[in-house]
Amino acid sequence: MSRTAEPDSPAEVTVGVGPLSVGEVVAVARHGASVRLDGAALEAVAATRRIVEDLAHDTEPHYGISTGFGALATTSIPAAKRAQLQRSLVRSHAAGSGPEVEREVVRATMLLRLSTLATGRTGVRVGTAEAYAALLDAGITPVVREYGSLGCSGDLAPLAHVALAVTGEGMVRDAAGDLMPAAQALARHAIAPVELAEKEGLALINGTDGMLGMLVLALHDLRTLLTTADVAAAMSVEGQLGTDDVFAADLQALRPHPGQARSAENLRALMAGSAIRESHRTDACTRVQDAYSLRCSPQVHGSARDTCDHAAVVAGRELAAAIDNPVVTPDGRVESNGNFHGAPVAHVLDFLAVVAADVASISERRTDRFLDVARNHGLPPFLADDPGTDSGLMIAQYTQAAVVSELKRLAAPASVDSIPSSAMQEDHVSMGWNAARKLRRSVDGLARVLAIEVLTAARALDLRAPLAPAPATAAVVALLRGEGIAGPGPDRYLSPEIEATVDLVLDGRVRAAAERHTGLLH
Repeated sequence: MSRTAEPDSPAEVTVGVGPLSVGEVVAVARHGASVRLDGAALEAVAATRRIVEDLAHDTEPHYGISTGFGALATTSIPAAKRAQLQRSLVRSHAAGSGPEVEREVVRATMLLRLSTLATGRTGVRVGTAEAYAALLDAGITPVVREYGSLGCSGDLAPLAHVALAVTGEGMVRDAAGDLMPAAQALARHAIAPVELAEKEGLALINGTDGMLGMLVLALHDLRTLLTTADVAAAMSVEGQLGTDDVFAADLQALRPHPGQARSAENLRALMAGSAIRESHRTDACTRVQDAYSLRCSPQVHGSARDTCDHAAVVAGRELAAAIDNPVVTPDGRVESNGNFHGAPVAHVLDFLAVVAADVASISERRTDRFLDVARNHGLPPFLADDPGTDSGLMIAQYTQAAVVSELKRLAAPASVDSIPSSAMQEDHVSMGWNAARKLRRSVDGLARVLAIEVLTAARALDLRAPLAPAPATAAVVALLRGEGIAGPGPDRYLSPEIEATVDLVLDGRVRAAAERHTGLLH
């Protein structure tokens, strides 16, 4: 789905020795913000490059500078072959297969590798770092394939495909999306291909940048989706003649999870001023408690928020990291380490897939209640115009159920798997790239499930007329109607309306419509 740039999205991002923010990564990856390296970063890169060049002439072997890689780390490489060593490393590791990875993911990967280069801990030359910034600015996106990373020794194959393009080899897509050889794209923009020197090939491929980039993008999207889940839940509680009394602050405070409190506060604000709610706040209403999918929305949505907060802490630490092996230390050492292992990122990627599935699951249950005449409190079966002749939103719920089933499958963790590689030298790997790939599908699926709930709840709120919904939820209904998504009526071609609502959910317009009445939702 296309995403419009946020109003506060920067047009230019400065990459320095300090960490990038989530917003900066999204701005470059998704919205094409330009990139520049600051002076301190260039000085740091130059300083550690001098260390590498001194060690290149040392009689002692140094991993990645004068030796082979992985299981071949004990093989000494003569000086005359070291440039070839770096080229061979990148060419051999650019071994991905499968469909092309999305442009925003590749751009995030490139930016995050550049951010690590800018720390001055990898030993690359200034010109090599500048080449990454030049490709990003020119909109040149290397072709990276779906499969190839085990999430340990970094995202080797994806990063190697990027590095290959920087050297003028392999295939890329230009800013218009046209496929062409990297050498042709670089020449069009007067970018000189990089001729790799000692240590550089290894420095360009040994990081967790792909999985981290996907984590950052997912966190950005989940913030919008979880708030939209509260909007959808408020519409459902209201449309099903439920109560907002259970969302009272003092009741939520009995279980002091911060995400739960924020979700309940959103629900109270969203339902404020609802004539539908007031209509059954009487002794005639005999229901004691609403179903769990209505009553427990803050608990489920709130736990998902808390999980995102934990994942954001991990992402923040990773954005501040300098991941390479070996790494150049400020005092001139070149040291091997295990920081390239993707476990910290992989674990939270898997955790987020679990909560995405659960939030989608409760959303589908709220939707289903609208369609069952035994549970929807006076609405027509399937919200159909002429039940029997019309099927209403019956099959929209089937679509939800199909997506939720897929999300449950995607919630199975990737990070508990490990297949040894490199002749048993790399005998435990994170599979973090796989965890990130499935989380992207989970986020997309969650948006689709929420969109169908919003679509269904909007029709139900229309059917409660002449009673008026709350101003915030009414604004969401008005948004859909203004976008050509019609209200109750005879059956019609439904798929385009679902897809249009998905767009409104993903780009934040559903949330924004409600916030014009509630103020900023949490």
